Amino acid sequence: MATETTDTTEQGREGADAAPRSVRVVLLALMIAMLLAMLDNMIIGTAMPTIVGELGGLEHLSWVVTAYTLATAASTPIWGKVGDMYGRKGVFLTSIVIFLIGSALSGMAQDMGQLIGFRTVQGLGAGGLMVGVMAIIGDLIPPRERGKYQGMMAGVMALAMIGGPLVGGTITDHWGWRWSFYINLPLGAVALAMITTVLHLPRKERAAGTRIDFLGAALLTVGITAIVLVTTWGGTEYAWGSATIVGLSTGGLAALAAFLYVETRASDPIVPLHIFRSRNFTLMSLIGFVTGFVMFGAVLYLPIFQQSVQGASATNSGLLLLPMLLSMMVVSLVVGRFTTSTGKYKVFPIAGGALMIAGLFLLSTMDTGTGRLVSGVYMAVLGAGMGFLMQITMLVAQNSVEMRDMGVASSSTTLFRTLGSSFGVAVMGALFTSRVKDEMAARGGSALTERTAQLDAASLAKLPEALREAYQHAVAAGTHSAFLLGSAIAVLGFVLAFFVKEVALRGAGPAAPKASSGDDTPKVAETV
Repeated sequence: MATETTDTTEQGREGADAAPRSVRVVLLALMIAMLLAMLDNMIIGTAMPTIVGELGGLEHLSWVVTAYTLATAASTPIWGKVGDMYGRKGVFLTSIVIFLIGSALSGMAQDMGQLIGFRTVQGLGAGGLMVGVMAIIGDLIPPRERGKYQGMMAGVMALAMIGGPLVGGTITDHWGWRWSFYINLPLGAVALAMITTVLHLPRKERAAGTRIDFLGAALLTVGITAIVLVTTWGGTEYAWGSATIVGLSTGGLAALAAFLYVETRASDPIVPLHIFRSRNFTLMSLIGFVTGFVMFGAVLYLPIFQQSVQGASATNSGLLLLPMLLSMMVVSLVVGRFTTSTGKYKVFPIAGGALMIAGLFLLSTMDTGTGRLVSGVYMAVLGAGMGFLMQITMLVAQNSVEMRDMGVASSSTTLFRTLGSSFGVAVMGALFTSRVKDEMAARGGSALTERTAQLDAASLAKLPEALREAYQHAVAAGTHSAFLLGSAIAVLGFVLAFFVKEVALRGAGPAAPKASSGDDTPKVAETV
């Protein structure tokens, strides 16, 4: 049995005692930065047809998204560790600048190769944006008080998911696709100015001789890159059993195994493995993986069902996600307020897991006769489940480590959620495509292939009635399989939630007793 000690340091107390107005201004700047990272892919998706029409390079289209995703995932742990070592503010500002440089260059790209390269630069910056936001909030606001701001973070996520496609389409139609990138510049400039002038964090003092674990960073980057490529290419660009996929899988696993070995011997590892000795931290990382798997799979395949089966337009299918996103935001806000006032949180991962299972199972029952009202209710159930989990996973994970490891804790939790989303999209996508193909073949609609598995409502209306009905039944069957799989995966998160230990949150509000003289760091011991 091991005991982990979590310190409540001066950073936490300074955050708790900070002037509310200053904290609100900093949080506004952080939310703008978070919005930049989340909004970018949503906006670019609607601009891609126009981009391809002007730049050409259709065969490289997927790399515009893949390059960004790879760079974000691979750089996430590195940003977290560097922030822990050299100070959060400077590193965060650097990530914003890199993101803005990548945005400006992407807007000026003259061919698809340049765009892919500049998107990589943008993704490198984006990796630091999300980690920086979470880690700075962890520095400024004690976990007990942090729940107040969960609704704000959930609201930013909902705004990105709903507003991204709408904003992207509007910008592309009226200003041109290059402004899909340039729009980041004024927002980023505002965030830079606010953070530079208002955010004040204690300086980091590192021991002499401390240096970055470059070997560990390189091995982790190779491993993450291989995993993301396997989940992105498997079943689409290459068959799952192809030499490319098998080689990437083998190489990725070997790199990760070597990474774990190197981390046990490094003097200052890029991801300190001791943070996983905390039962709560490990459980929250795994629950975050499950949440990412479920959420991004649902966000991808619900619009396909709405457009292909329910006849919604591309714009309306984004708006039809409102029941899920609004319930997620409202529940997250209520959970945050309750956690702040009581300090209790164990029930929320359990409730969230149960509602995710129920919501996904209900969504798997949809067929060609399911109306929008019914599907909206099902989405609201799923959204409520995600609302219970979205911010609690990060809050508990940060509460389970020492303040000096806040950055790597935030980046590791973010990375697990990112990898979960990558696996979710890939696995649910493979199952969806396979089921659509089988159903179309069984119904005599072999004229349609998996490449037409995302026909919009206008294109669908032009098909012969028999072929259109066959396709709608096939898409309904595909979403049934995808959501049923998601429901099964959600069971894992539900089971893991029962093993969470309710450890007191740091910063127990104004009624909390002060540390006794001679010991400025009250401690919470977690037993695992």
